[in-house]
Amino acid sequence: MIKKFIGLMKKDAVLTASWILAIVSSVIVHPSAKYIGYIDFRTLGILWSLMVIMEVMKHVGLFEYIGMNLLKLTKKIWQLAMVLVLMCFFASMFITNDVALITFVPFSIMMLEKCNRKDMLIPLVVLQTIAANLGSMMTPIGNPQNLYLYGMTHMDLGEFVRLVIPFSGLSLVLLLILVLGQKGGNDKTISQIKIKKINFNPFVIFVYGLLFLMAFLVVLRLVPYVWLVLFVFVTTIICYRKILVSVDYGLLLTFIGFFIFIGNIGNIPVVEETLKNLVGGNEIATSVVASQFISNVPAALLLSGFTEDLNKLILGVNFGGLGTIIASMASLISYKQYAGLSYAKKSEYFKIFTVYNLLFLVALLLLYAVI
Repeated sequence: MIKKFIGLMKKDAVLTASWILAIVSSVIVHPSAKYIGYIDFRTLGILWSLMVIMEVMKHVGLFEYIGMNLLKLTKKIWQLAMVLVLMCFFASMFITNDVALITFVPFSIMMLEKCNRKDMLIPLVVLQTIAANLGSMMTPIGNPQNLYLYGMTHMDLGEFVRLVIPFSGLSLVLLLILVLGQKGGNDKTISQIKIKKINFNPFVIFVYGLLFLMAFLVVLRLVPYVWLVLFVFVTTIICYRKILVSVDYGLLLTFIGFFIFIGNIGNIPVVEETLKNLVGGNEIATSVVASQFISNVPAALLLSGFTEDLNKLILGVNFGGLGTIIASMASLISYKQYAGLSYAKKSEYFKIFTVYNLLFLVALLLLYAVI
């Protein structure tokens, strides 16, 4: 177990940073039973359950099947591009931004190669990345930072949607404009898209569909999270036990590291007061800036303990996913898939990625300033 933990830390800089902060702070606030109280087990339980559910759905090919059938309806390049981008935008609201990109970016690569339109691949993958990051902003389960902060605010679903919908709406409009503005949009796609035959068990889809519904009810605080964790664990042990080891436990350990650090800082009055003065009233700015260097999920965890205005923090860390390639860890997923291609133009990718991300970031900040 210790060797696996060390191995994860070597591969994940953010995980390493979270535990360095936890260990350093523990020198001042010595470990004790109160450390257990630092950890938000509800968030960890829901996040783990959603990761397992989505991993099973992806494993059986459900998302691929849905995506391929949607692509079959396209006849023009602009229609193909629109479907690929919008799938990321809307799917990320429910299957998370990471899963949306892992699932649908390979579609883009495959389809544009078949249509002999590799020239569109960089802007399309970049737009898919932005679509997943900003589409996921729309729901409490769209990304880890929303899941965590939504649980802290105790707001209802309607309040959450009203908070983010102006920014998701603007994001969607900008995405549509940029997709339609791509060159050669009226060119024809390949004459027929072959649908890969996927034989998944309808009963498995039904069972895990119910588990997903249960997870959503847990997020809405209608069902205890312990029951969700229990049902997901037992069902997966029976059906797909290997899935349990493929979950991103590094993310869960990152959460725990930051929980310990934040809890310890809360017991050091001078440091806590200094950070509260820095973050309080500057939630948008501090979360956007912090996200550029440590990504928006750790930024949400780190800053949440030093502000009472969590609504602004929700907006800030979602805006903060735009910018550098590490501002959202989901952005690294799509980049790695593109960079692995033999014909990848990495410098061009970074140029277009930066320009598009800054465009969206400035637009969202201006809208925030206006409303």
